[in-house]
Amino acid sequence: MANIASAKKAARQSIQRRAHNASLRSKLRTAIKSVQAAIKNGDKVAARGVLRDATKVIDTIADKKIVHKNKASRHKSRLSAAIKAMA
Repeated sequence: MANIASAKKAARQSIQRRAHNASLRSKLRTAIKSVQAAIKNGDKVAARGVLRDATKVIDTIADKKIVHKNKASRHKSRLSAAIKAMA
């Protein structure tokens, strides 16, 4: 355990930051799953709408550097490709 006051504060802050980042990461995963569920249901128009909302969430979390920008781009690309491939 830290002995210096600034180190104790840094430890407290890192716990809070970790919890906040975990909630944002969870929001990202939920957004991705919602698009995948819409794709699975087979409604292309609804899937596009859900993808539009999910894209905002994905970009926001990438801007905050919770996930790498390339990972965010990869998710968006794969989801949009899956929607385009729908019959």
